[in-house]
Amino acid sequence: MDELSIIGGGLAGSEAAWQAAQLGVLVKLYEMRPVKSTDAHVTGDLAELVCSNSLGSTLRNRPSGLLKEECSLLNSLLVACAEESAIPAGDALAVDREVFAQKITQHIESHPNITVIRQEVTEIPDGPVIIASGPLTSDPLVASIQQVTGARRLFFYDAIAPIVNASTIDMSIAFRASRYKYETDPHGDYVNCPFTEEQYFIFLNALKDAQRIPLKEKETILNEGVQINQPAFFEACLPVEVMAARDPLVLTFGPMRPVGLRNPNDAQRPFAVVQLRQDDLADTLYNLVGFQTNLLHSEQARVFRLVPGLEHAEFVRFGQMHRNTYINSPDLIDSTLQCRSRADLFFAGQIAGIEGYIGNIASGLLAGINAARLIKGQAPVPFPLDTMIGSLHHYIADANPERFQPMKANMGLLPPLEIMRRNKQEKGYIHAKRALNSLRAFIESTLN
Repeated sequence: MDELSIIGGGLAGSEAAWQAAQLGVLVKLYEMRPVKSTDAHVTGDLAELVCSNSLGSTLRNRPSGLLKEECSLLNSLLVACAEESAIPAGDALAVDREVFAQKITQHIESHPNITVIRQEVTEIPDGPVIIASGPLTSDPLVASIQQVTGARRLFFYDAIAPIVNASTIDMSIAFRASRYKYETDPHGDYVNCPFTEEQYFIFLNALKDAQRIPLKEKETILNEGVQINQPAFFEACLPVEVMAARDPLVLTFGPMRPVGLRNPNDAQRPFAVVQLRQDDLADTLYNLVGFQTNLLHSEQARVFRLVPGLEHAEFVRFGQMHRNTYINSPDLIDSTLQCRSRADLFFAGQIAGIEGYIGNIASGLLAGINAARLIKGQAPVPFPLDTMIGSLHHYIADANPERFQPMKANMGLLPPLEIMRRNKQEKGYIHAKRALNSLRAFIESTLN
């Protein structure tokens, strides 16, 4: 029987390895860490989270919540590990990132059908392969991908948010609350730092004027022979200083929106708010939600200590930016995640243009199942369009290749409902019911 090689031990690669191994396929999982590290990782664990510690909403009428349920129906290892590593985060599934990665590493390394090989892969091997090398794919492997597929090299810059020591947050100013639950849940899962209008504009001006870490000249975009000197940012994960420069109030409609919160000290809605989310099971670390940044570390300390309640904050990790590499999927792959020019080559996760943690898990799951099917003499299958996992992968395969950017799960990808609904929440639940029923039928008729 052919062995399956999987390049990359991140979210997609780890889930792909588990799915294929569970189907009886022998898997070689290549992960270059810790032999060779990246600009963003700090451990050698598989599936290490380098940005947020949240896998998104748990509500099934929300895109990430629906995708989680679909992955659970498909026996996702990573979703199960996330639930076992969960920490308080309101209606979101947030994890202790160290516990999460350690659990996955233990499961993968102890599986009898999986061999983990700690070395860098610089050329695509022969035989069935899943490339799930993620956004920080090394240059030699990118060159091999280009040679094998003719792919254009595309990338955008992504950023991670700072983390502070919980004991250094001034809780005489900050308060605990979850959005829209200040009456029913006065303690809440988030720490909220409230701004007056005056405080907000002082902070905004400091943020806009702060010095940034220069981006490497060699990483300006080279696309179809045209050099673009300004880096491209993924719109769903903009650095906070980039958002601030667009409009004076944009942050109050984004990561600093005060909607659904009341300050218990004066019973008023703040003009703006910075939310902090628990980052570890011990409840000692909190990350600044939505505050991805590329400011100099000294500037982060100066500017973010202007946030009310963080005047004396101790920063355990500063934010930073890194390059994210992805292929132009509509030119290269089908919704089965197979490369059109080489049927035994699959792409999964962020390198295929999938955004969001749960989206990457789902992508690895789909690739692992389809690669296993190919090895066992069965045809790889696209998933139903009315499921979130099916619609997301249909999008990256069929989008306009001239305007392709990475995509995360969203309800707009699903086929329209037969009956129009004005209420967004009701519409979401109807989409979810249809998707889950469709997936159950697909599992029964096709995958079992």
